[in-house]
Amino acid sequence: MKFLVDAQLPRLLAIRLNDLGHSARHTLDLESGNLTPDQDIAAMADHDNAVVITKDADFLDSHFICGTPSRLLLVSTGNISNRELLGLFETHIALITSSLEQSRLVELNQTGLMIHG
Repeated sequence: MKFLVDAQLPRLLAIRLNDLGHSARHTLDLESGNLTPDQDIAAMADHDNAVVITKDADFLDSHFICGTPSRLLLVSTGNISNRELLGLFETHIALITSSLEQSRLVELNQTGLMIHG
């Protein structure tokens, strides 16, 4: 699965997702880095059929109002360490990917996944 990891999340997440056999980029790897506008991130993800991974509620609003990004993984864990975050992804990666194949909006919190319509 392809992922585009937003600025509020660590670059290490994209690296770890690649290690787990997925294709992931972080916004730091884009031409404008973390200054890339949200609408450009969403457009890139949609063009590449990638899932945006973010903590930013603006992407959630855009997903509902404009339909972009078309696929979204919202991280709603609150403030946790990078180690805890990576652990959540490692624990739930199979469920995350299968959920995103069935739903366009999935939310990851500290207890697991919520699949939204």
